[in-house]
Amino acid sequence: MKSFAKTCLCLSVLSAVLPASAAPAAPAPSASAAPAAARVTVGKLERLALAPSKFVEARPVEVWVPGDYAEKARAGKRFQVLYMHDGQMLFDSSTTWNKTAWHVHETLARLMREGKVEDTIIVGVFNIAQNRYFEYFPEKFLDEMTPEARAAFVRDGLKHAPEADDYLRFLVQELKPVIDARYATRTDAAGTFIMGSSMGGLISVYAMSEYPQVFGGAAGLSTHWPGTGRHNAALPLAAYNYLNHKLPPPQGHKLYQDHGGVGLDALYAPYQTLVDQIVRDKGYTDAHYLSKVYPADDHNEKAWAERLEAPLVFLLGK
Repeated sequence: MKSFAKTCLCLSVLSAVLPASAAPAAPAPSASAAPAAARVTVGKLERLALAPSKFVEARPVEVWVPGDYAEKARAGKRFQVLYMHDGQMLFDSSTTWNKTAWHVHETLARLMREGKVEDTIIVGVFNIAQNRYFEYFPEKFLDEMTPEARAAFVRDGLKHAPEADDYLRFLVQELKPVIDARYATRTDAAGTFIMGSSMGGLISVYAMSEYPQVFGGAAGLSTHWPGTGRHNAALPLAAYNYLNHKLPPPQGHKLYQDHGGVGLDALYAPYQTLVDQIVRDKGYTDAHYLSKVYPADDHNEKAWAERLEAPLVFLLGK
């Protein structure tokens, strides 16, 4: 195994062999079948018809634009873009599996009215329930494990070949060009962001690290650094090693992290503390990094919706 911060932190195969039941339990994925089109209270939501992907199984993508989008686009305005994972959980609680949602469009619309963030559109990329774990678990984390430990985790944890790199290829090579061609977007990294919760937090940090020229900022709410549903050493240490040499420099990038203290989020504090130190050691100042703790918050859409203003203002703010 590669070293973390130039030290010898080797792991045995046994430390990485995790039972299948250790896969993260939340947020629970929706059914594979696409739910009814979401309805929004402000702005406009469109579900895109995409060509078949070379990289991932087909899934819905919904794009939200603010109410004044058409007028501003005609006047030459270019909008920031926020890509979000678990897209079926973002807008309308009546269409979600657990009848809760982020209601991200409502928070973003308010922040734009208040002048706290720049004009932004949201691209919600749906998950495929049975694919979520192996698409969202950062593939190159596995390179930081011994071959034996990696094989055991793929077999007993992911239960599938990792596909996070293909998922990111879909976002960067296929979806982003469609969004930039169809909408009045800023195409630069300084105007392109990515966000998710739990495993979606992991893949967001990974996306900015793998494609720093594409994503200028990433946010992970309740980022699932343990990688499974229980404490372990192997997967967090693989993540730390990866971040230590792949997290992009702070110049031109912003990173947001948070976690609660209840339910699955009760696991996160020790792991996030080490991530915070790695990020600071990489030179991220308060202008480039924000990490927050919400001790009373559980691991669910209600909690993420209630604290959504912090990452939106940090990433998208004026």
